[in-house]
Amino acid sequence: MLVESWLVRAARTRPDHPALVTAQGTLTYAALLAAARAADLPAGAGKRVALSLPPGQGFVVALHGCLLRGAVAVAVDARLGEQQRGARAAACAHGVGEPPAAGPHAARGSPTVRAPGVTHELSAPAIVVHTSGSRSALGSSVALGHPRDERWLCALPLSHVGGLSVLLRAVVGATTVVLHERFDTHAVLAELMRADGPTAVSLVPTTLARLLDAGLRTPPALRVALTGGAPIPRALLERAHAAGVPAVATYGLTEACSQVATDGAPLFCTRVRIDGGEILVAGPTVAPGAVAGDGWLHTGDLGGLDDEGHLTVTGRAADTIVTGGENVAPAEVEAVLERHPAVAEAAVHGRPDPEWGEAVVATVVLRDAASEAELVAHARTHLAAFAVPKAIAVVDALPRTPSGKLLRSALP
Repeated sequence: MLVESWLVRAARTRPDHPALVTAQGTLTYAALLAAARAADLPAGAGKRVALSLPPGQGFVVALHGCLLRGAVAVAVDARLGEQQRGARAAACAHGVGEPPAAGPHAARGSPTVRAPGVTHELSAPAIVVHTSGSRSALGSSVALGHPRDERWLCALPLSHVGGLSVLLRAVVGATTVVLHERFDTHAVLAELMRADGPTAVSLVPTTLARLLDAGLRTPPALRVALTGGAPIPRALLERAHAAGVPAVATYGLTEACSQVATDGAPLFCTRVRIDGGEILVAGPTVAPGAVAGDGWLHTGDLGGLDDEGHLTVTGRAADTIVTGGENVAPAEVEAVLERHPAVAEAAVHGRPDPEWGEAVVATVVLRDAASEAELVAHARTHLAAFAVPKAIAVVDALPRTPSGKLLRSALP
């Protein structure tokens, strides 16, 4: 199915509307289209192009330059080591390591919005995810709304689907992205507290907690703080709502083009079912290469559906702790520990144990003083005896990936 280029349509309908706000300045949709068309890119239709660029105007221009040419943009995390970047770029036909310069046929004078015949084939690959991301954007808009004056703050890595989806969602709706090169608590806090600040922001539970710790209260323009990337503890959601922060939990994964369910409800055109406790997903947003023989994406995540079809995620199947023949979901134990007022963050994993097979142990970051005995007693009042941590360690920070996900394998 062919559709008109999202950027061309946005530039035609809203040429002077801000498309991108970064530390380098603001680009309107007309200017972004002109820059993307003029960019000197080694990109041909169907060819993979590695984009090894930090978040900023250069990345966005190169991304849209690839989309206009029908090339497949492969975002490579610029923070990776040289060997890792090289290995990922080697699978591509071309690489872009510097912001693209204007090519020899760059337009002179005022930016033009004429680009006849530029289309996207929805069944063709476009980025590290599938072009069906346009349908994911539509489903997200149905779930969250998409006002014309949307200003979406993105401080997520653009090498991850969560960051890329912000860029694509905005161009489909011809709205504005406020792009930060990295997450900095005080910079994001200052942006959110402006009277004309962002109306939406993408966060992970860790960054939401950091903003609340830094004093985020009733951001004046914010209508939604989309929070995902990891299970969000109910205590954190309640804390955000008490501070006047409209946090909404979302569940998604790269293979499903970002969002699958938001606030428990599956997105428009997305189907979810539970098989043996595992979450299965189907629909036009699922990458064809990730679909099993039964027609479903087997996520490896655990969860359940209530009578109204709302999804609850309880964790990863691979993270399940088997202790004395009983299954323990780390996320459930973490949620209990984080209800204690002294606990800022908690992580739970299994440790080999000669008696139980695995012993439940926890690692916590404290905001106030609390003893191990006090935390164990708190857990015992809310959990079955076999799920209560046998030991609790205190650290200054939990190990996490650049996108904020917990590195459970690196826990002490």
